[in-house]
Amino acid sequence: MLSRLFLLTGMAATLLSPIPAAAATSPHLIGLERQLSALVSGRPGEYGIAALDLRDGSSVAVNGNVSFAMASTVKLAIAAAYLADVDRGRRSLSDTVAGRSAAKAMELMIVRSDNQAADQLLAALGGPAVVQQWLRSHDMAGIRVDRTIAQLLRDRGHLADVKDVATPNAMVALLGRLVDATVLTPKSSTFLFDLMRRCATGTHRIRALLPTGTTVEDKTGTLDGVTNDVGFVTMPDGHRVAVAIFARGGRDRQSGIASIARRLYDYFADSERNALAMFMQLR
Repeated sequence: MLSRLFLLTGMAATLLSPIPAAAATSPHLIGLERQLSALVSGRPGEYGIAALDLRDGSSVAVNGNVSFAMASTVKLAIAAAYLADVDRGRRSLSDTVAGRSAAKAMELMIVRSDNQAADQLLAALGGPAVVQQWLRSHDMAGIRVDRTIAQLLRDRGHLADVKDVATPNAMVALLGRLVDATVLTPKSSTFLFDLMRRCATGTHRIRALLPTGTTVEDKTGTLDGVTNDVGFVTMPDGHRVAVAIFARGGRDRQSGIASIARRLYDYFADSERNALAMFMQLR
């Protein structure tokens, strides 16, 4: 069982080319990070990767603390801030937002990545500053929400943007908080995850190379030169892994994201690693 982990590390030690910065949470993840780093170092552009195993808390990252333009992945923060108000009784999913229910607007925002629906929900909340304050109130550093989607699309220079950015580590931390019931009730989380499961955009990203039938709950983001996908991937044994993959510059970014997602899946779905994790939890 452990020999396989040592093999991964040994394989990584043979990699001689420069690789992006990585930071594993435990020694046995170093091999995975090195493989991910090698995978992206051979591709044009820049990638940011983070993954968090929601069962045991193990995590992996490559350029995990580098800020990337969020593009439409910011819509998860908008949805979470609105649903938090629903949980507090300040709003309702049946409230009318620009002539339709808030539930319908959120469905369009997450499933279809509808920019108008996103800005309508954002306006109902009180604007980007309110979402930023919600993130700050829950100690979610590393994510900036500065503009409406319309403003974001009018501006240029997204590859070097310092507004509306997130680090991969911050994004998976947000995803983890959506699961652990510290920022949303289980009812609101379930509603959001159902929408993410139905995400109809970016089918050539995280979902593309995973085994048929794998449950994915995600939100994509796209701008000129920017391609992102973040969300949850459910492993064969039922446990979930939060994943954030950001890519900018270069070309073929969708295939890069798909390859990264498959490598993460293969690691976290590994039956021997899962058995070891379960054994360590029982000790």
